[in-house]
Amino acid sequence: MAEQLESEESGNLFTKIIVITAGEAHTLALTANGDVYAWGRGTFGRLGTGSEADQLYPVRIDFEPADSDGEKKRIKIVGIAAGAYHSLAVADDGSVWGWGYNVYGQLGFNGENSLVPHLLEGFLELGSPNSSASGSERKKLMISSVKGGGMMSAAIDNLGSLWLWGNFPEPQKSNSTENEFSLTSSCNPRPVWNFHGHTVVKVACGNEHVVALVTAGEGYKGSNLVCYSWGGNSHGQLGLGDRENRRYPEVIEPFNSESPWSVYEVSCGAFHTALLAQKSPSDMLESVCWTFGLGDNGQLGHGTTQSLLSPELVKELPRSAFLISVDCGLFHTSVVSSAGDVWSWGMEKGLGLCPEASYSGGDAGDAIYPLLIPCVGRYGPKFPEPVQVACGAAHTILLADAGYKMWSWGRGWSGVLGNGKMIDCYSPTMALWPPLDANFRGQSLKDGDDISSKEKKPEDVIELEKKLSMAAEDVRLLQSKLSLMERYASILHGAIFGKPFEGQDMPASLRSGGSFDIAKEWENMLEASDRGKLTRLEMFYRSMLAGVKDKLLKKRIQEIFLECQCSLPSESSQRNK
Repeated sequence: MAEQLESEESGNLFTKIIVITAGEAHTLALTANGDVYAWGRGTFGRLGTGSEADQLYPVRIDFEPADSDGEKKRIKIVGIAAGAYHSLAVADDGSVWGWGYNVYGQLGFNGENSLVPHLLEGFLELGSPNSSASGSERKKLMISSVKGGGMMSAAIDNLGSLWLWGNFPEPQKSNSTENEFSLTSSCNPRPVWNFHGHTVVKVACGNEHVVALVTAGEGYKGSNLVCYSWGGNSHGQLGLGDRENRRYPEVIEPFNSESPWSVYEVSCGAFHTALLAQKSPSDMLESVCWTFGLGDNGQLGHGTTQSLLSPELVKELPRSAFLISVDCGLFHTSVVSSAGDVWSWGMEKGLGLCPEASYSGGDAGDAIYPLLIPCVGRYGPKFPEPVQVACGAAHTILLADAGYKMWSWGRGWSGVLGNGKMIDCYSPTMALWPPLDANFRGQSLKDGDDISSKEKKPEDVIELEKKLSMAAEDVRLLQSKLSLMERYASILHGAIFGKPFEGQDMPASLRSGGSFDIAKEWENMLEASDRGKLTRLEMFYRSMLAGVKDKLLKKRIQEIFLECQCSLPSESSQRNK
């Protein structure tokens, strides 16, 4: 019995997700056993699959380089991050890997974009700035976490030092004689010396700014964090009370060493910032969200579209909730509570959808206050055992059910929602997890097994793998066809009714699995329509009818012209006369 439980727990490591992260139009997920899955837009190689093809559902990334004997060594990933068009990962041995867009060197090497994970060698010969040793006594640099934002990359080493590379605001000393602020482009990781003697616990990156949570003293005691920011500040995204750029880190005053607020989460959008904080000391499981920076689309959640130069509380969130995760998209923000409530605000009802992708229904428009996102279906209305929320440019992913299920909503182009479709979703839908290969890997391998053991599989297992692979290919083909059909149906439905196609729009006879009487369903739909909907249908009908009549007239004119040509005598017959 004990062996069976051990086997089940080992198998669960393949399907339990512990971290998710989102780029501009791609998503990454890290499983408990150290595998990384990617889906969404594949341009620039940001998925790490070896091609630029889009993926409509999670696909496992290969981190298993062959050694000199041609055998593969398993790389166990313990952390992931995504910039706009690139991806990062850190392994349990402290090595850093990057793939995707590399124009600014954000992958850590000077070269073209990478379609597969590339080992960042810039850390191999370096030591931590926080190390007191020098020369040969310096220990090998070990990276413990990575972060991406815009075109920059960041990492924190095991001694609490911060490193930046790509296109980033390189901090200067406070007595620097340089007056002009500019972004530095470098493929070599640069240490942030300003925090020497302190421990950097967390970091977040926007397009031009960086926010870091740093210990007030040398060691981390759980709540002694000070919030620093630097970089571009054209919209007040640094939270320092003005729009002046900063060439070196400065303390955000509401979160200094004397503040009653203890910040524990930070996230940066392109030009806005969000923080989660708790009163310290406090025995209550209550927390608040602070936002500042660009507010044009309501992404700050304060009821206006004005930008804020200093942090302000998002007052419409219930103070009784304990917020466990926050993330910023390009123009929207999302938070999730420990109880399973999710709130979003910003562009297009908090979905982050750009105007050209939105719909013109009566409930359209930006959400300037937090909007509760309910869980629909048998799990609702709250999401079960939430873990984390991640926002891309125009999509949101929620990891819940203790890491075994994902919900997604927002822009669905390129399969970024991971549900096998390429259409926008205006309410949470379940992503396709676990994928087939994760299930099979969990059954056929124990955690920690050498990859070369695959060669020792019996013939029946190999044959089963082939059949499963063929079945998975058939499923992918069907999903692709279904996605195209759904996209076509959604476009057609939107053109006629002015809103995207949703489940409740499905005719009752089709939902029940019976025969479909189109005449009866059309009559029922007309009967249930209000005046506005009927007016839109009439306009659509008139427009379509006018277009058909115009085409018929043009066709008839062409036919008459051809008939006249045929009836005219040819040139040769004219000469004979």
